[in-house]
Amino acid sequence: MRRLALVLPILAAGLLPGPGRAEVIFVVNSMDPGVQVVDSETRAEIRQIPVLREPHHLALSPARDVLLVGDSGGNEILFLDPTTGEVKKRERIANPYNLEFSPDGKTLVVTGLRRDQVDIYGWDGPTMALTLLGRVKPGDMPSHIAYRPDSKMAYVTVQGSRAIAGIDLETRQIIWTLQVGREPAGIIWHNGKLLVGVMGADYVAVVDPEARKVERQIRVGRGAHALFPSPGGGPVYVTSRVDSRITALDPVTLDVMRTYDVPGGPDCISFDEHGRLWTTLRWTRQIGLLDPETGQVATSPVGRSPHGIFFRAKDLVQARNEAPAVPVAR
Repeated sequence: MRRLALVLPILAAGLLPGPGRAEVIFVVNSMDPGVQVVDSETRAEIRQIPVLREPHHLALSPARDVLLVGDSGGNEILFLDPTTGEVKKRERIANPYNLEFSPDGKTLVVTGLRRDQVDIYGWDGPTMALTLLGRVKPGDMPSHIAYRPDSKMAYVTVQGSRAIAGIDLETRQIIWTLQVGREPAGIIWHNGKLLVGVMGADYVAVVDPEARKVERQIRVGRGAHALFPSPGGGPVYVTSRVDSRITALDPVTLDVMRTYDVPGGPDCISFDEHGRLWTTLRWTRQIGLLDPETGQVATSPVGRSPHGIFFRAKDLVQARNEAPAVPVAR
């Protein structure tokens, strides 16, 4: 009875299942504002984490111990424990639409799409402290973020200005801008190049960041949006929201390898332990699970306008359980 008495408050608090059923998906619903936690096997909702107004994107901390969710409409970042779903901290941040950590783990860049600003924060992992280091104004609607591997430069797509901006993270100044096409969205660093999804068109722009020029356009489908390198150096996947497809690019040549029809407007992707793609479907209140080997897609209902997504694997729980406890300032 005593053991049951200890367990019941934990269940009532809505904490996530233990390591035996540890594979869950965090889904950021922008129009049913909140973070929905879904069991990856049963597709059942485990819990809802409320936010203030309109969240979009999330980022796992460099130590993999904090999941940050940007509530752009509520001007707030939530700091979640990715193994329990506990809200560890909430912090007032101006319009955090998108957010990404630098490769060295020292910097968090936050784009403010509505306020036309990019904020550069210093990050202290043990205390979850963010220190504003600088703010730049790259143009109309800054959106997605990529980094040079040495963490000295950040690159931001600026949707309303048809451009990308190169930001020096040491001087916190915009060094250059380059026109790449109408409504550039997702951006990643890949083999010395920048790959940019041009949402107002149907292609990925391949940019040489040193020469500062577009070298090539790769047709992937209308509404070319975000790019996701698969684990282990496999294909680069591109979502196209208008044509509702996901395109696999060869990681070396960037040629199109395969195209998958994924109805519902695929947006963000998170990979599971089997190399399958979990994707948010913006227009149909669903998430999709794509098996890249068979091309089959299974869907599950979630909230309105699902955007960011994070698959939490069992190894993350195991790593957290084995790690020594670190005091956290509240």
